[in-house]
Amino acid sequence: MNTAKNKLPDAGWNFENSYVRLNQHLFTELEPVKVRNPSIYFFNEKLAQELNLDFSKFSSEQLAALFSGNQLPEGAHPIAQAYAGHQFGHFTMLGDGRAILMGEHLDKTGKRWDIQFKGSGRTPYSRGGDGRATLKSMLREYLISEAIHYLGIPSSRSLAVCLTGEAVKREALHKGAVLCRVAKSHIRIGTIELIRNFLTTEDLSEYCTYLIKREYPDLSEAANPPLELLKKIMELQTDLIVNWMRVGFIHGVMNTDNTSLTAETIDYGPCAFMNAYNPNTVFSSIDRTGRYAFGNQARVIQWNIAALAGAMIPIVNDDEEKAIEKVKEVINSFSGMYEEKYYQMMAKKIGIANAGPNDKILINQLLKCMEENALDYTNTFRYLTYKQSIDDQLEIDEFKKWESIWQNRIKIEKRPYELMKATNPSVIPRNHLVEEVLDKAAFEGNPEPMKTFLETLKNPYKELPLDSRYGKAPAGGNGHYQTFCGT
Repeated sequence: MNTAKNKLPDAGWNFENSYVRLNQHLFTELEPVKVRNPSIYFFNEKLAQELNLDFSKFSSEQLAALFSGNQLPEGAHPIAQAYAGHQFGHFTMLGDGRAILMGEHLDKTGKRWDIQFKGSGRTPYSRGGDGRATLKSMLREYLISEAIHYLGIPSSRSLAVCLTGEAVKREALHKGAVLCRVAKSHIRIGTIELIRNFLTTEDLSEYCTYLIKREYPDLSEAANPPLELLKKIMELQTDLIVNWMRVGFIHGVMNTDNTSLTAETIDYGPCAFMNAYNPNTVFSSIDRTGRYAFGNQARVIQWNIAALAGAMIPIVNDDEEKAIEKVKEVINSFSGMYEEKYYQMMAKKIGIANAGPNDKILINQLLKCMEENALDYTNTFRYLTYKQSIDDQLEIDEFKKWESIWQNRIKIEKRPYELMKATNPSVIPRNHLVEEVLDKAAFEGNPEPMKTFLETLKNPYKELPLDSRYGKAPAGGNGHYQTFCGT
């Protein structure tokens, strides 16, 4: 707790901290490691207001003391969460190796928000790591998570980035930083896997009851709440992946420990956005086999949900054979549900409210044309939406032939362009622009380009001028761009 001498102003924190009342094997109580010379670098005032938090009485030094972890928010009960997970298909014991959950803040509506500090030092789960984070990697998460949020996709948010005043050693020495991350929860498929493998069936049942009460209370009265929970998570995760596919987002490290049970996009490590359309696109330096390529994301989430289902078998039914039969039925329904949701989404991208069989053929023909001609994913749909001739490649005969068929098709739609404008972004965090603004902010001490870029990303469905630097695709499409975990 803060001493009276150093007590911070009242920001309106309203912590409940239900997680610390669970099984002690699920977390370790500890405080962030203090840092030498903290200073605030980015602060999300709008998000603070949405959380009903008021930092207007804080000096910059007090903000830095808070968001570096040097002083705890009033009512916090800091813990590092334990979990397991399948990383690239291989099961291992994990946990928060460089993150501390301050607690669960309740806003004025009663909505619960996890407040987590990332880069806060070593924990019992660090596995040899230093528990710290580089400024560039934390700014990257801040930028991309906010962009995903404004694209209308469920995501963790970023409240602040605080410099630590200390160096972090990776391939070279980098400035260290702490990110304050906000999410509905940090409960993962890997959390259920930990309980299934290392605790008891009673613990598993109690935890799923806790999760349902906390996040899905409408399932409490179901005939089989665990089975309904599995169905709900699969449906929400399907919606999430469809949204990623809609905007060309590649998560890059879809391990089960990075798969949220509240179906938010979390753990922004080697993520990136696709330029030229190719379902085999991979940017992550650690994904050497393409397991998490753009076009594999649906198959991976089905695999992850199957891992969740396997972990939940003991509480679905006392008879293991019956339990396996029930969860198999759920998992086997994924492909049909995903395909239906995917094609309905893609139909909206070309102005069709409800896709029929012929529309699916039309969509597939467009994607084939885009792949064979390396057409930019975002700007092809932007052209169809706004008729802005952004890319000379769109003058090819194959695309023009498709466009003619498509224009005849949408004549029978009531408001095709309104539908497309709500579905197709004009601006995404282009990889070359992300690197440009991050390098200026992290290495040159100039945050202004990133702030300007963030303002543009807050209105991704607004039509951009034809010559806007934010809307142009880079020469060479996806090129040889590579991303890293930043750990």
